[in-house]
This record gives sequence, C-alpha cells and structure tokens, in this order.
Amino acid sequence: METITGANGCDGFPKIKVAIVGGGLVGTLSACYFAKRGHEVHLYELRPDIRELEHVPGRSINLALSVRGRAALKEVGLEEQLVQRHGIPMYARMIHELDGSTRSIPYGKKDQCIYSVGRRFLNESLLTAAEKYPNVHCHFNQKLVSANLKQGQMTFERQPSKEIEQVEAQLVVGADGAFSSVRKQMMKQPLCDFSQTYIPHGYLELCIPALSDGTHAMPKNYLHIWPRGRFMMIALPNQDASWTVTLFMPFDEFGKLDTPQRLLAFFKEHFPDAVPLIGEEKLVSDFFACKPSPLVSVKCGPYNIGDTALIIGDAAHAMVPFYGQGMNAGFEDCRLLDAVLLKHKFDVGPALKEFSTTRRPDAEAICGLAMYNYVEMRDLVNRKSFLIRKKVDSLLHSLMPNLWIPLYTSVTFSHMPYAQCIKNKEWQDKILDRALTLMAASLVAFAAFFFYNATY
Repeated sequence: METITGANGCDGFPKIKVAIVGGGLVGTLSACYFAKRGHEVHLYELRPDIRELEHVPGRSINLALSVRGRAALKEVGLEEQLVQRHGIPMYARMIHELDGSTRSIPYGKKDQCIYSVGRRFLNESLLTAAEKYPNVHCHFNQKLVSANLKQGQMTFERQPSKEIEQVEAQLVVGADGAFSSVRKQMMKQPLCDFSQTYIPHGYLELCIPALSDGTHAMPKNYLHIWPRGRFMMIALPNQDASWTVTLFMPFDEFGKLDTPQRLLAFFKEHFPDAVPLIGEEKLVSDFFACKPSPLVSVKCGPYNIGDTALIIGDAAHAMVPFYGQGMNAGFEDCRLLDAVLLKHKFDVGPALKEFSTTRRPDAEAICGLAMYNYVEMRDLVNRKSFLIRKKVDSLLHSLMPNLWIPLYTSVTFSHMPYAQCIKNKEWQDKILDRALTLMAASLVAFAAFFFYNATY
C-alpha cells in the first residue's frame, strides 16, 4: 500500500483508492477532503455533468448555509468563494401577516446570519474545485446496479448506452441522497437498522421575479415566511434578484386547488400580498406546471460496513428541510469524517466505526428537530408564548452568552453536537419551568398575605 507524503501533514499515512457514489453537494465536498489528503478519488454520478446542462431537471428547495456548512467549506478553501462572493445574508425571519403587514424575528445576536445560496452554483463550484485535484476522477451518467461492499466491488451501468463497468476500491463512500443505492446494498447486511417517514405535507416551488429595475421585490436580507397554521409559504432571495418561493401544505389541501380560479381564490385569501409579487398569470402557470413533491425523513445505522464502506449526508440521515440543516449536516459529516480519519492516522476500520457510533445520535437528533421546526415556522411564530420565550432566551443569552444558548443558536450558530443541543434546551426548559412555578407560588403567597391583612 502506498503512503501519503507531503499531503497536508499526512506524511506516512496509508494512501487508498476511494470511490464516492453521488456527485451532489456532499459527494463532491467529500471528494475534495479525500483528495486534499492525497488519496486517489473516483466520483460516480448518476446525472450528466450539470455544468454542461442548460437546465437541471428536478426541483430543489433553496439552500440556507450556516456555521456548520461554512466550517466544512473553509477546511478546503471554499468558504470565501461560496459565501462572501455568492451568498446573500439573511439576518432574520420576516413574518407576513394576513393583512399584509410584516414583522421580523432576528435569528440571533447582531450580525449573526444564515446565507441563501444557489444549489446549482454551489454544486458546480464544488465539482470544479474537486477536479482541480489531479487525483480526482469524475465519472458522469453512471448508475450503480449492484455491489459487494465488503469486498469494495461495484457494478455501474453507463447511461444511456447501458455499458457495464466493474469497479473496485478500498473504500466506498455513499453520498447518493435520500434514496441511496449504496444504502440499499448495505441493508442486505445483518443488524442494519432502517426507517423512513413521509409527512402528510408536500412542497411546491414558485417564483417571485425581479423587479423591472433588476432589484429584489422584497427586503432581501430576510427569510420571508407566511405562517398559516396548517400550512406555510417561504421565500429565499436569489442572486439574480428573484425569489425561490416554496409552498408547504398537506397533500389534501393541494388536491383542492384543481382549477386556476380556486388557486387564485386560495392565494388571495391566505397570501394576499404575495399575489401581485408573483403575478396571477405566472402563479397559475408555475403551480400547474408540476405536482407537489413529498418530504421524507430517513434514519438508519450503522453507517459503515467494516473498513470498506460508509454512507454520509442524506444517504445516512435525510431530513425534512425546516431547520435548514440538511446540507449543513452533510457538509459537517465531511469535516468530522476527515477529523476522525486523521485521529486514527487513516486506520480506516476504527475511524469508520467511531464516526458511525458518534454521528448517528446527532443525525437522528437533527432529523427530529427538523420535524419540530415545521410546527414552529407555520404556527408557533404567531403565538405570544413563542415570542415571549424568544425574548427571554435572547435576554439570558446576552447576559450569559457561554451558559445560556438558545436552541436555534446552538443548532445554527455553533458546533455543539445536535444531541447536546436538545439536552441543553431540556435543561433550560426545566430552569424556566421552576422559575415560573416559583413566581406563581410567590404571587399566590403575596395575594394570600394581602387578603389576610386586608380582612383582619
């Protein structure tokens, strides 16, 4: 086995052949990490090279890049290019009321923000960055049809020619999304857990075009939300001054909007200020151009088979998009995997086992939080109790920044393990519950004392 020399401080470490299945965001970032350490990397992608396509088929929810994703990009020298030169900072949620009025709810302290980034631009940039490494080889239009992951053997079928290629690698990394072909092969092994959950809500993408002068139609440094209880609509700013608008709603509600008249009546009732921004004709055209897509959450484990195969990103822990952590968690996988491989001096077996064991609880935690945040975004943001708790958390965080860290802040603006974020909130809830109980008891005691003295 060859050894790595002069590759980012990896002198003397084993150099291996890595096959990454999935040329999306997480797969290409993972390729950069392995290539940076001097490994031979082969990236296999089902789709054509998106840089050569005029239109990328399929739909995608806009991406919100936060601290975890930025840290992973920074490790391979891509943070500035993708964030500072391309990302649009969003400092708060902008809530749209039924009467057309708006109010903002800051994400965190002053200057804390998440970034709206274009999925295609990000994917293209990562592919280009990966190909700059001479030890990265990209293979497009390759469909994985079978694999013996214990032996590192895979069979690919080239599209559309159906030509078969046999491939071997010392490490197979599955980064091929929520419906991962690599994970399907892993599930043939004993003691492999798997569950997937579809929520009864789907999503459909619309668009608010740029104004005639080429500017954004709404204040651009916000994630705009129209919370309506059972459903909601959000909008994220794009670099061309348009907005990607996503309507999340139960499928039975989508089914009721079966004519242009019913669609327009629905929007004028629930999202009246959005209708002139989208335009009635465009709203009807975009809405009926496609069907609403489902939302799935995936949990599984372990993430590895010995020292020969591993799954990361959505292949290991697909989540609904409501915490904006799907991409960030996948990028964090790449950074944490690199760190644990370095820790074990690229002794792959112990490294993969540790990654799988430690990452799984955190991945399952953020999957659960993503489900919860949908309720928060479509309903709780309109409740006084939520807003009061938000203000209390912000006040305590400003007074004790290292002790009292609100849940959203710990998830989005820190590297605290996701499972620990939940434990941290549970501890805070207990403190506040006890404080409220003590306050209520004190008020009762004061009222009783006052009543007694007033009577006698």
